[in-house]
Amino acid sequence: MKRSIQLIGAIVAMSMLTIGGIARLAQAAPANSQQAKVSLLNARKIALKAHPGTITDEELENEGGGSGLRYSFDIKNGTKTYEVGVDAKTGNVLENTAEGKNPD
Repeated sequence: MKRSIQLIGAIVAMSMLTIGGIARLAQAAPANSQQAKVSLLNARKIALKAHPGTITDEELENEGGGSGLRYSFDIKNGTKTYEVGVDAKTGNVLENTAEGKNPD
């Protein structure tokens, strides 16, 4: 009986981990990520061409300006970090600025 309870507990724990993993994947990109015409790989290349350095953070987000769907990259160059926004539908650079004291 004790072994059965332990086994059930393990199955429930594994199920919760799987459900949590699926939830995190669903949160990783906006629901309209299929609308992006520019791939993440190409957006990275565009961002690094606009501001060379090392990408430390990236996300696809709904934000005003351009088509409203953009890739946002934090690019570290020396001691400064820059935010470079690339329109996910056109590939245009929408933002290329140094991050302030309170980054997003």
